[in-house]
Amino acid sequence: MIKMIASDMDGTLLTSHLAISEKNKEAVLKAQEQGIEFMVATGRAYGEAKPPLEEAGIRCGMITGNGAQGFDADGNEIFTISINKKIAKEIMGILRENNLYFELMTTHGVYSESQPQRLENFATLLAENIPHITFKMAIAMASTHVNMLPISYVESYDELLKNSEVEVLKIITFSDGGQEVLQPIAEVIEKLDDVHVTSSFPNNIEVNHKEAQKGVAVAKIAEAKGISLADVMTIGDNFNDVSMLEVAGVSFAMGNAEPGVKQIATYEAETNVNDGVGKAILRAISENL
Repeated sequence: MIKMIASDMDGTLLTSHLAISEKNKEAVLKAQEQGIEFMVATGRAYGEAKPPLEEAGIRCGMITGNGAQGFDADGNEIFTISINKKIAKEIMGILRENNLYFELMTTHGVYSESQPQRLENFATLLAENIPHITFKMAIAMASTHVNMLPISYVESYDELLKNSEVEVLKIITFSDGGQEVLQPIAEVIEKLDDVHVTSSFPNNIEVNHKEAQKGVAVAKIAEAKGISLADVMTIGDNFNDVSMLEVAGVSFAMGNAEPGVKQIATYEAETNVNDGVGKAILRAISENL
């Protein structure tokens, strides 16, 4: 019997308009009413993950930054796993040598060195996920969303690394060339100590501490709550979800998931634009998966 559900957000719980559908919301609330622990496990930072949940009226725990941090339903920090700053500086050097734009997720929020580049990346994401909109329309939508998301802009990330109060949780980089460009760079980064490289979209790679993975975080929280992994259900769509799909007794890959991700999951859900998460949750409850 399912006692805990962990769902990814982008491409999974969220629609292409980056919101939680009414049917997904109803299914999550039904699961919670039946005593099932629901939480999101996302690559987003806490401040980026919270708004769509609040808008839908869903109160739950969160795994953020791909497993770099965990929070309870009240927003209290449960754990933090950061990247060694010396290693972070090496990673940044590799990305700069390859002329790649990147952002830092830290314990003090998300940072960027370029507002125009962040806007362009977000517009590309929207254009690829919302059918029939032009890039110009995506730019307009991105401008609204970017202004709503908490982010700080700095002249140089180097100053952040010098601040002893700031911990680096994740480094995310993007390329229009996609994985063909990014994978050789990922292979170089993976040779560094204590890092894990994954991807949440075709145009990015994300670098965390090797222990900051969704699967590790899900297992840690389940153990703390006295829940067997056999009674845990996970739902995701991309490669940064693989670790939690592998550890759970019941796992769903979205209909829009990467083919390699579908091969790992136990079941396949419908797409994120067709209430896939909500339908998977209701199936798990009705069939007592």
